[in-house]
Amino acid sequence: MTSEAPGRLRTRVVLAYALPAFVVALPTIPVYIHLPALYGIQLGLGLATTGYVLLAARLFDTVSDPVVGLLCDRLGWRGYRRKPWIAVGAVLAGIGLFQVLNPPNDVAAAYLLGWSILLYAGWTMVAVPYFAWGAELSADYHQRTRITSWREGIGLIGILGAGALTATTAGLGWSERESIGAIAWAAILLGAAFVPLSLWIAPEAEEPREAVEDVGAIRETLRSLRRNKPFLRLLSAWFLNGLANGIPAALFFIYLEHGLGADDRVQPAFVLAYFLAAVASVPIWRVLSGRIGKHRTWCWAMVLACGAFVTVPWIEAGGFIAFGLICLITGMALGADLVLPPSIQADVVDYGEWRTGRARAGIQFALWGMSTKLSLAVAIGLALPGLDALGFDPAAPNEAGRNALIVIYALAPVVIKVMAVAVVWRFPLTVARQTAIRRRLDRRGSESDKMENAVT
Repeated sequence: MTSEAPGRLRTRVVLAYALPAFVVALPTIPVYIHLPALYGIQLGLGLATTGYVLLAARLFDTVSDPVVGLLCDRLGWRGYRRKPWIAVGAVLAGIGLFQVLNPPNDVAAAYLLGWSILLYAGWTMVAVPYFAWGAELSADYHQRTRITSWREGIGLIGILGAGALTATTAGLGWSERESIGAIAWAAILLGAAFVPLSLWIAPEAEEPREAVEDVGAIRETLRSLRRNKPFLRLLSAWFLNGLANGIPAALFFIYLEHGLGADDRVQPAFVLAYFLAAVASVPIWRVLSGRIGKHRTWCWAMVLACGAFVTVPWIEAGGFIAFGLICLITGMALGADLVLPPSIQADVVDYGEWRTGRARAGIQFALWGMSTKLSLAVAIGLALPGLDALGFDPAAPNEAGRNALIVIYALAPVVIKVMAVAVVWRFPLTVARQTAIRRRLDRRGSESDKMENAVT
């Protein structure tokens, strides 16, 4: 743990740590939304081939998380466990991002697959140790919420920055391909500045780690996580909430066009309102969590989102103002989703260390990221086939198809979010319990230092 903990971290330290989140978020929408059309249609690779290639790359991305998590808990350089992985991963991600978003005119499936895997590998090498590093910056219950608030808020600003850059380049007459290429350049140049600055200013505990363990020790690590009930409980709620968020995300533009009747000129306004509300709400959730606790605040945010979604069936086509309000409310709930659960997860890491005597932040945040990717994949796998099975035809939509779209888009997430609230409502790691755990861990560390000094 750093020397800053458990007191209040300096703002410049928190800001320095959070800056890379802007760079990581900046190319998110181009990579996840624009690639199918770019490669499948514009470059002539074919939608089916492009889909299979991206699926293969995402499967690799999912399984790479626990590998990186285990390794960054045990392998480092000169006593540092997180920073070397972030530095190397940022370089790999920058190379992959440039190649993926600036392809040649004559492109093959192998090109997309190879560079996508490099991009996802680099992102994982950055994201897993980066989240673990954030959990280790402070041992204080409320400081951890402050850290995640800065990180996720700046990440949301990065998403808005990508949208602003795309709108600017489109206004200058650039093509879509040129616009996303500009985002790649922006991410690389800003990353070259922000990542080294973060690694230089924000501290990391210089703790020697044992070498990579054998298979039996790794199995014991995984068994200890299965016995960690707060970890499993939080992971379950996170997966359910991710699934509930992923379904409307997968159907968002379909609903706007066929459910709400919004054309291309109106649709960007709803996206902007959603993410602006998320950014603006971050300080609110942070203050509220300091008064009623992190997990209860998250629960109320999910309830707020449910209250907004249940009104969607009563919005008629053309009800842009009403749906704009829903975007604002659900965007606020997104701010809580991004800020509070990772802060709670940092407390769970402390609990696991207290129970087992070993900190496993890397593998825990790796499984966290793996759950995120899995929930988004399952959301798409349920939403799109489910819509087709219920008779929705985008070429000739009828009233029954529109009703099916609304049910899956708005009401299914409500049911799933209610399940998530039920799982996490009585979460055991309150501020009092987390403070007691930290006190015991600090006492244990002091006793170990005394024994080591006596030996030496």
